[in-house]
Amino acid sequence: MLASGKSARTVSSYDWSASALGDPTGWPQPLRVAADLMFNTPLPMLLAWGEQQIVLCNEAYGALAGPGFSRVPGGSVPAVLPPPFAAAGEALTQARRGEAACVTGAAVNFGAGGERFDLYFTPVGVDGVLCALGTASEASPAAEEPGTLSILVVEDNLDSQYLVCEMLKAFGYEADGVAHPDDALARLAANHYHVLFTDVSLPGMSGVDLARQAREQYPHLKVIFASGYGDMLLRHLDFPYQSLQKPYELDQLQDALGKVASQLRAGA
Repeated sequence: MLASGKSARTVSSYDWSASALGDPTGWPQPLRVAADLMFNTPLPMLLAWGEQQIVLCNEAYGALAGPGFSRVPGGSVPAVLPPPFAAAGEALTQARRGEAACVTGAAVNFGAGGERFDLYFTPVGVDGVLCALGTASEASPAAEEPGTLSILVVEDNLDSQYLVCEMLKAFGYEADGVAHPDDALARLAANHYHVLFTDVSLPGMSGVDLARQAREQYPHLKVIFASGYGDMLLRHLDFPYQSLQKPYELDQLQDALGKVASQLRAGA
C-alpha cells in the first residue's frame, strides 16, 4: 500500500483508496495528526477510530502481528478485536471515555503463543484511541521512584507540540504544552515540573533565556533543548542540560528522559 518508497512517515505515504477512511485530505485533524504520529514512531501501534472502530496500524505492528496484518496500514473494521485490545480489559473502555490508561505485562496472543507487553492507551479527540505496545517490564522508567516525570513542553509549532505531548502521555509521563515563554513561566509558577523540554527558537524569548530564568527560580528543574541550529547557542551555559538535534527520534527523547529519571532516583 505504499505510494512511494519503502518507509512510511505520514498518511500521505500510503494509498488509502481501498480503505474505509478514504482520501486523507478529508480526515478530521485529530485523526491525521494521530496517524502521522503512529507512522512516524518505531514502537508497534494501533489506532481505532469512530463508531465503526476502524483500525489502522503502523509497520512495526504489522511485522509483530504477522501475515494477517500485511496490508499495513489497514483502515478496515476488524472481524474480531485486535489482540492488544482484547488483552486490554477496562483500560480500553477507560480510553474510550477520554482517560489515558495503561496495562503492564498484558498477555497478547498473536497466534504463536502469548507474549507480554505494556500497553499504553491515549484518547484521540472524542472518536479515537491510540494504543502503543512497549516491552513488558516490572516497572517502566516513568513509574519508578521518585514518581512519574512531569514535563513542560515549550514548542511554538502547535502540531509538533501536540504530537510530543501525546506521545509522552502514551509512554506514561505527565506532559503539558505551551507555545510562548511567558506561558511557560506561568505554568512553572503554578505547577511542579521535573523537566523543561524547550525549543531553542521561540517567540519573544529564546529557549536558552527561558531555561536560564527558569533554573534561577527552580534549581531542581532538568532542561532538555530541541534545536535546529546545533549546539552553537548552548556552548556557554552555566547549568547542566541535554540537547536533541531536530529532527530527533522519539527514542532519543526517551533516552534523555531516562537519564533524567536516573538522576532523580540517585538524588532521592
